[in-house]
Amino acid sequence: MASEQNKEYFNNEAAAYDAKHAKTLDRIVEEIRARLDFIGVEWVDEDADSGSVRLLDYACGTGVVSRALAPYTTQCVGIDLSENMVAQYNARAENQGLARDEMYAYQGNLLDPNDPDPREFSGFDFHLFDIAVVGLGFHHFDDPALAAQRLVERLRPGGVLLILDFLPHGKVADDGHAASHTITHHGFSEEQVKKIFQDAGAGKDFALETIGIAFNKATEQRPEEVRRQVFIARGTKE
Repeated sequence: MASEQNKEYFNNEAAAYDAKHAKTLDRIVEEIRARLDFIGVEWVDEDADSGSVRLLDYACGTGVVSRALAPYTTQCVGIDLSENMVAQYNARAENQGLARDEMYAYQGNLLDPNDPDPREFSGFDFHLFDIAVVGLGFHHFDDPALAAQRLVERLRPGGVLLILDFLPHGKVADDGHAASHTITHHGFSEEQVKKIFQDAGAGKDFALETIGIAFNKATEQRPEEVRRQVFIARGTKE
């Protein structure tokens, strides 16, 4: 299964991940923050008593999506297969002076087909989120449709499912991309993503935009290397 390959690869990458991808991660933060209205959550307003906004960041990695949206939420909860990525997420949150009840990640798996409600994530603290996000993780999942379903189950009614991933692209060459063995899907069309949202119960007000980030691994030695364009998609739990 892809989950074990993902865990091993990202455990090895965790310590250097943020430094290695700093420019791209900063750009992702910018693009997410530029689309707060598009995402459609009633974000926290520091100038008003706007209640709580809880975010579930699945396949959270070091926490780029959580960091992008933390200023507009009251709590970010991360979950990732990789214990080393979780450690990096929590170290960054602590370094920012955030308390555990404001931003904290846990190691675990919500996508085991044989375990629909893992015991360690069965409590209230892991349900009724206002928004659930997967940032560039869908193409690593064995079953993205199951992932969407499991995340929507953890949203409150009217909560938002948000996915950032790649539009369809050619296969990434095995010898040209270090993570190629962890990739299970070579992008998603708008029609595929819309169906995933609808089947998961989050098809209301579905919208998808292409954002200004492209991953291009072409070199003089490998000019045919694919260019991967990022989309952001949202839908509301019905």
